[in-house]
Amino acid sequence: MHQPDYREQAGGEFRLPWVYLHALKDYSDMAWHLERNPAMRAVVNFVPVLLDQIEDYCDQFATGTLRDPLLRLLARSDGAPLSRAEHAHALEQCFRANHEHLIAPFPAYNRLHEIFRCLDEEGADATRYLSDQYIYELVTWYHLAWTGEGLRRDSQVVAQLLAKGTQFTAEDRAALLQVVAETIRDIIPRYRRLEERGQIEISTTPHGHPLAPLMIDFQCAKDALPDITLPHAGRYPGGRGRVNAHIEMAQEDHQRRFGRAPTGMWPAEGALSTPFAALIAAHGFQWAASSEAVLRNSLRASGAPESALAAPHYRPFLLGPLTDPGVPKTAGHANSLTLFFRDDRLSDLIGFEYARWHGRDASEHFVREVAAIAERDANGAEPPGNSGTRPCVCVMLDGENAWEYYPYNGFYFLSGIYAGLATHPRIRLLTCSEAAAERHRPGAPPGAIGALRALAAGSWVYGNLSTWIGARDKNTAWDLLCEAKVCFDRVMASKRLDAAQRRQATAQLSDCESSDWFWWLGDNNPAPSVASFEAMFRAKLARLYELLHLPVPEQLSIPFHHGDGSAEHGGTMKRVT
Repeated sequence: MHQPDYREQAGGEFRLPWVYLHALKDYSDMAWHLERNPAMRAVVNFVPVLLDQIEDYCDQFATGTLRDPLLRLLARSDGAPLSRAEHAHALEQCFRANHEHLIAPFPAYNRLHEIFRCLDEEGADATRYLSDQYIYELVTWYHLAWTGEGLRRDSQVVAQLLAKGTQFTAEDRAALLQVVAETIRDIIPRYRRLEERGQIEISTTPHGHPLAPLMIDFQCAKDALPDITLPHAGRYPGGRGRVNAHIEMAQEDHQRRFGRAPTGMWPAEGALSTPFAALIAAHGFQWAASSEAVLRNSLRASGAPESALAAPHYRPFLLGPLTDPGVPKTAGHANSLTLFFRDDRLSDLIGFEYARWHGRDASEHFVREVAAIAERDANGAEPPGNSGTRPCVCVMLDGENAWEYYPYNGFYFLSGIYAGLATHPRIRLLTCSEAAAERHRPGAPPGAIGALRALAAGSWVYGNLSTWIGARDKNTAWDLLCEAKVCFDRVMASKRLDAAQRRQATAQLSDCESSDWFWWLGDNNPAPSVASFEAMFRAKLARLYELLHLPVPEQLSIPFHHGDGSAEHGGTMKRVT
């Protein structure tokens, strides 16, 4: 579960609503499916910067001071006319949804879209004929469309408004806003309850979602792509220390929110390297996870024959020995780390393929695929290296992005696979900590866990790091960040800032280090999204200079070069917000 920080630097205004919309539709629904299927087990990863924003929304609801323009529209009374800016924002935002599954199924919402499309073809001036009531109808339907299936089935307010369909009043909007507030306030407590009863394990990510292997060493990108072009800056200054700080913040926040320390980590984008793994282990984590493409590259680099790389490796691997001289040894310090690698084929079936299937057919197919792995093992035809122990199959994917493309937010598919997996006689459901403990226990059969001496750095996107570095715009962004970090270090060394100012500047730097700003740059993503995220990145860097009491470099006001051919090293998978 992850969204980058969408807040403006001064005042905390939210530029985009994806945090609370995904909480309303997806984080709520994922918990609801688990609650309905108590025999299901899962690992749920929350990135701390996402939870920071969820808590921010909770504060907004508590104080009544809403800093999200869409929520302010939903909360508006009919007493004063809407401004032209409010009209424009609603029209820009409230059709940004999957048309097939979030607009077309609702005749009243679809009719609003048809009216807008007809006027929009005549130009911007024509849309000014749309009344305030049209905008209120649109904002209400947008939030109704973004409710999860659980809310539609369990909330009387949502059910009544869906049935009403039109002529929504200020009282209707207020009731819907209350549902939004109650749902978001319960997200963190809800998952904490699921973990406390043993149904899930909650893992974490370094606080701001940094691409940690690159922050430690740009050169690691060459592990998978030897010819990749790197930024002009030779390295990110003090990168190891910054990754260390992100890890420590994540641990502290996790303890406060969930009442226990995390034992597992999903690194941002599944991106691992040996130095980063050493840092993870040094902080007491027992396991981390990535993609099977990273495992294959690592085995290939260690001299494994190609025949051993063809089949999936259905077991965790122990990476070690690991040492990091920069982290003092603590009681939780470990010199090895258990690594889980996702089955890319099974995971991507859920993420990209099954949305086009009938839900029941897709769920039955998935359960059969998992059971077939168990059957091959039982018949002695297990993949190489798994002899003597049952296969461990890891399925990992985004917790929010796929379901917008499924009918009914994936209700029939998720219900089917949760029930099918939980009741199948040959399938056992385990969290990563449970699976690691079982494989490490005394008397575990030979081959229960593999061995790795080192990792070839990579991510869950094609097993390499080209999604975040190597193309012109991405490298430019790194160079700008490196320049800002040099200035940050000089100001911190000068002691010119007081303690509160230092904390504020450090938090701003953490925000600038998020991997998301680099993900979106390049011509493999939709141009409006690229422009939006690039503008946010440049604004965040500019704010960092302001907090350091330094002039903002003129270059930060100039948009990056676009259309840079960033598919040169494999491109990116399109991320859906």
